[in-house]
Amino acid sequence: MMRYVKLMWVALLTAAGPQALAVSYPLPPEGSRLVGSVQQIVVPADNTRPLEEFAAQYGQGLSNMLEANPGVDVYLPKAGSQLTIPQQLILPDTPRQGVVVNVAEMRLYYYPPGGNTVEVLPIGIGQAGRETPRNWVTSVQSKKDGPTWTPTANTRREYAKEGKTLPAFVPAGPDNPMGLYAIYIGRLYAIHGTNANFGIGLRVSQGCIRLRDADIKYLFDNVTTGTRVQIIDRPVKYTVEPDGSRWLEVHEPLSRNRAEFESSSKVPLPMTAGLRAFTDGDSRAAAEMDRRSGMPVQLGGAENSNAF
Repeated sequence: MMRYVKLMWVALLTAAGPQALAVSYPLPPEGSRLVGSVQQIVVPADNTRPLEEFAAQYGQGLSNMLEANPGVDVYLPKAGSQLTIPQQLILPDTPRQGVVVNVAEMRLYYYPPGGNTVEVLPIGIGQAGRETPRNWVTSVQSKKDGPTWTPTANTRREYAKEGKTLPAFVPAGPDNPMGLYAIYIGRLYAIHGTNANFGIGLRVSQGCIRLRDADIKYLFDNVTTGTRVQIIDRPVKYTVEPDGSRWLEVHEPLSRNRAEFESSSKVPLPMTAGLRAFTDGDSRAAAEMDRRSGMPVQLGGAENSNAF
């Protein structure tokens, strides 16, 4: 969508923000998938920080902050205004094992083996036309401290069209777009760092999954070879909690082709039979499907105030 084109341009002008580790949530019992709580902060009176820096401080991607704060000034959030930090979420309906990446919400979930937490990290993903794989189960093949990068001929041609010269080989170091650490999944893709933090929460990579420096270091130190990796594309998540409360979380879906990417219209949400049954006749669900706040909204049932 055109929104992402604009965000990529805007983000190029923002400075790299402060580093924040993954947001850690106590793992709820089986049958429950709602974790965390929404935070509200007030932008300081002397604020000089772009939205990207607030996103990094609270472990969010830029897209997460924009969904939760429509109309916010990306360059300089207004002093005294309130920012919503979307730290409440619905866990994906997947095995609670290894690494789960939901490209639609631009988040990576890591379930430490034998632990009782889930670690959630914001990510950057592939550009339109250079998609991060979706609906894929693979595993960690290898890890590299100080990765190098050999761009494909096609990647170099794409850069040349923009008047940029891309070397045939980029050595390890702080100027490498792969950052300082890489976790290789499958044959062609990697979860890696970045030399440009603005891309976290945006579609800017050549198909790989990007993390901020502190986040990739954490994942690199904790994920072992052979760890299961599942990549999904689910802009809508929903759950009925043990107390009977019903929750819906809707993100802006990824464009499916170039026309959708460049359009100013909303990308249609995928409607499964289960989602139709869950939302049928519910006016609040309909409103949230249109609003797409990226945060869990309670539709009905028992009062619930889960917090991590």
